[in-house]
Amino acid sequence: MKYKSDHEFDYLVFIGRFQPFHLAHMQTVEIALQHSENVILALGSAQDERNIKNPFSALEREQMILSNFSEADQKRIHFVHVIDVYNDVKWVKLVKALVGDLVQASDNVGLIGHFKDDSSYYLQLFPEWKMLELDSLVGAMSATPLREAYYRGEIRETEFPAGTVNFLRQFQNTAYYPQLQAKFEQQDKTNLTV
Repeated sequence: MKYKSDHEFDYLVFIGRFQPFHLAHMQTVEIALQHSENVILALGSAQDERNIKNPFSALEREQMILSNFSEADQKRIHFVHVIDVYNDVKWVKLVKALVGDLVQASDNVGLIGHFKDDSSYYLQLFPEWKMLELDSLVGAMSATPLREAYYRGEIRETEFPAGTVNFLRQFQNTAYYPQLQAKFEQQDKTNLTV
């Protein structure tokens, strides 16, 4: 017989790129853990090549994210790697298939997120999953300015959980970091002249 917990959901799916994992992401996962027995983070842009928008591999993001949680919570956090397919119908099918590999047909699966802007339309593409809609968290934080600051050598510690700060510091010592910095600087110069 399946154990039924006090949680509203068996699984809550949180879709994002988490490039990098900041405090609003952390807060969302914490809320998800309060409402669900398990949380599935669908890591978007999980293809292998790195670029300035997607500097960290899916496995690196798994490590970064898990480093912010207790051992007990880590056991409740699961990951699926979603590559970019640039077609909503195919993308939805892919996300559902990956999540389907982790859950049972009888599980109560939901989706957690908030409608930040036009880019959040994907939250409406999963009508069969009950939506746990959140208000904007931690000052409507966006990863883009945090990434840009990072390429300029700055880690905004007040906007990241401790595990992410440690990950970002360690990543600065890899061969990838100066390559990404150079690409960012090149793009920055190009944008200034346009």
